[in-house]
Amino acid sequence: MSDKSRTKNTQAKGMSSIARKINSRFFFKRMWDYLMTDIFIFFAVSLGIILWFESTIPDTLDAMSRELGVGDGFPSLIYIVKDYSGAVYRYDMGQVYRFAVVPFAILVIVQLVTLMCTIFETGAIRRKLKPLNDLAVKAEQVSQMTYDPSKIRNLEAAINNTSPDNDDVSIHTGDRELRSIEIALNNLLRGMKESERRQARFVDDASHELRTPIAVIQGYVNMLDRWGKDDPGILDESIEALKNESQHMKDLVEQLLFLARGDNGRNHLNLNELNMNEVVEEVCDESMMIDNKHRYSFVPDPEGEVYIMGDTAMVKQSLRILVQNAAKYSEENSEISFKVTSDERTVSYVIQDEGQGMEASDVVHIFERFYRSDQARNSSTGGSGLGLSIAKWIVDAHCGHIEVISRPEIGTRFTVSFDRYEKK
Repeated sequence: MSDKSRTKNTQAKGMSSIARKINSRFFFKRMWDYLMTDIFIFFAVSLGIILWFESTIPDTLDAMSRELGVGDGFPSLIYIVKDYSGAVYRYDMGQVYRFAVVPFAILVIVQLVTLMCTIFETGAIRRKLKPLNDLAVKAEQVSQMTYDPSKIRNLEAAINNTSPDNDDVSIHTGDRELRSIEIALNNLLRGMKESERRQARFVDDASHELRTPIAVIQGYVNMLDRWGKDDPGILDESIEALKNESQHMKDLVEQLLFLARGDNGRNHLNLNELNMNEVVEEVCDESMMIDNKHRYSFVPDPEGEVYIMGDTAMVKQSLRILVQNAAKYSEENSEISFKVTSDERTVSYVIQDEGQGMEASDVVHIFERFYRSDQARNSSTGGSGLGLSIAKWIVDAHCGHIEVISRPEIGTRFTVSFDRYEKK
């Protein structure tokens, strides 16, 4: 059979040659096992019958010969014993076999039913393993393809002619056999371009955010140099502004460094057993001490002790970021609530506020770096737009996930879930 005919045969059956061999060998091996079992049972029963016949022969008999003969009818098998005196003992084994026909038939029927179930079972297994089988079929087809150096040269030429500066970069050779490779390469190129765009946007945003406090500091330094030396009012105002802006810039730089270390894999987690009720309650108490403009409440999980494996400092940091975000966009005397919930697989903490809320179009972007909604940009709260990105990184590093529900003028609820850990 030629390569093309084998390929067409493989495509028609939708099964690789290896899979066909495994299926056929499994089926015939099961049939062979059943056949050998039946033969073994037949000979075991026959031997048992002969031993029973032998037990009925008188002890005084001096047997000369033993033989098997065929009688009249079916099944009819005669066991004959002769002695030297001429006595002959005949035992009709067929009469005993007739009693075993029904049990033996039942056994064969059970075996046939089991064999049919095996066929269905292999079909179910084959359906579950279909992705692997399809991969094997494709690999087999590729292995049977005729190597054509010109195709590789065409692909190389298409790659060399691709400009890395073109945003709509793509590779196209027009060869159907290379289409899957083209798709994979184009997906890789698009991912690289998107990563490049994100990096450029990150650098631009970081430069913009750092430029603002630097400009403010320079402005106040110039004002001090001109008029502030002899004016106590300008001196005090400038010192306060310089302190605030330098602190803001320090916080921004620390946030940028945290995200940079996270991107480079240099933020390491120190995992410990954490009782989520205790961790959340500590942050709630801490928030009440430093913020007397809002009302805080805490509802623990009814189980009392629900654990996760996490880095204590980072989990607390994610909590503080979400609480500060809630306080920033909530009116004075409004309530910010903490809650811990759990089920068989997860442990979650919930932070809910009664603040200004967000539109659905903003919710999908809130974890992007430097993203701030129009309301946030126009408010007096400021902020760099990095806090929620850091919280998201912390949660992702713990293999958790965040769910956000927000409604304008009603409030926002963050639900952060982690895998539950059963303390030993």
